[in-house]
Amino acid sequence: MALREWLSSFSSEVVTIDSRVSRELEVTKHLLMHPHSPVHFKDLDGYEAVGNLWSTRDRIAAAMKTDKRDLVLRLLDAIRHPKDIEVTDKAGFLKNQSEDFDLRESPIPKYYPGDAGRYITSGVWVAEWEGQRNLSFHRTLILDDKRGVARVVPRHLYHMHRSALDAGQELKVAICIGLDPWNLIAGGTSVEYGRDEMTIAAALKEKCLGEKLAAVKIRNGLTVPAEAEYVLEGRLTAEKHKEGPFVDIIGSYDKVREEPVVVIERVYSRENPMYHALLSGGDEHMMFMGMPREPLIHEAVSKAVPHVAGVRLTEGGCSWLHGVVSIRKQSEGDSKNAIMAAFGAHTSMKQVIIVDEDVDVYSDRDVEWAVATRFQADKGFVILHGARGSSLDPSAGETTSKVGIDATKPVKGGEGFERAKL
Repeated sequence: MALREWLSSFSSEVVTIDSRVSRELEVTKHLLMHPHSPVHFKDLDGYEAVGNLWSTRDRIAAAMKTDKRDLVLRLLDAIRHPKDIEVTDKAGFLKNQSEDFDLRESPIPKYYPGDAGRYITSGVWVAEWEGQRNLSFHRTLILDDKRGVARVVPRHLYHMHRSALDAGQELKVAICIGLDPWNLIAGGTSVEYGRDEMTIAAALKEKCLGEKLAAVKIRNGLTVPAEAEYVLEGRLTAEKHKEGPFVDIIGSYDKVREEPVVVIERVYSRENPMYHALLSGGDEHMMFMGMPREPLIHEAVSKAVPHVAGVRLTEGGCSWLHGVVSIRKQSEGDSKNAIMAAFGAHTSMKQVIIVDEDVDVYSDRDVEWAVATRFQADKGFVILHGARGSSLDPSAGETTSKVGIDATKPVKGGEGFERAKL
């Protein structure tokens, strides 16, 4: 579905801005004013755009035709059982192709005053090298009419880029903007190198709608999702440029680094395309950066304890640094094992709370109640020093300290820990 169709399906929740809105900071004011509502910009400096479309778990779950409590298991199943994509020659964005463009004359916004400039934040990058395809998010600062600089962390795209350069080549890439939720979620997953995230997206779509995921081959030979609003075709070069500062998921400015320059050679777009303005540090950012990590935590903890009831990377912890896991404890020590497994599965997390399955991991009040009534620091407090953490955490150095909290009731002698029920 095109973004316009997704917007229509949530019409009762949409906030429509008819007046002209500037790409320079003004767009952020509206997105912050309505953090949990889709915001439809009719005139973003002459372009149409939407933000906060996927800013709640409930809305993503509705698109997936499930409940928010089932999202983690739905994604875990897609990771375990990927599906083939359907390569076609039809895509809305193929109708408009141009090599005569200026990225500065586009709907790409500047979100915060201290940002280095205007950034693509919702773009899922597609790259292929030696028969392997990768989908991933990389914020991209616009430098001039045809160039940008992307933050490429040392993971799969980084490896592909280095391999291409070592072979005396530049890496062909495509930046896809305005995607459906399956491709966005798949783009945020972290699986082993060689696993094609587009097949994870295909599994999600087939499970939700009973339909194949359509993809098309563009001029540079890459195969990309057919439902994109915009596709920027280009190459990741050996040239480096300063990238940042930029407000990342924790809501503060990330530091400046030397990062690779991407040269855009061709732009594709639908008729009357809608730009996806994903606010950095907003709830929509948290959904696609944090939520796809939850299945990995679920799987790891499931190997350490008999049953996992729920996993959530909390919004208060930027959906990245703090988590909650609910388990069915069968023996003392299960909670400690769950803490260690959770940290191993998501190395950026520095606090995890383990609760019983009668505690709702999606309720901050419920989780705090468990800590208040089932936790004692001398028995349930775990501190790890000198661990690998997140580069986004301004309080961390080369290593970080991590805290695990066992807020579960004892297996035996648990009288007085149960809540009263009618």
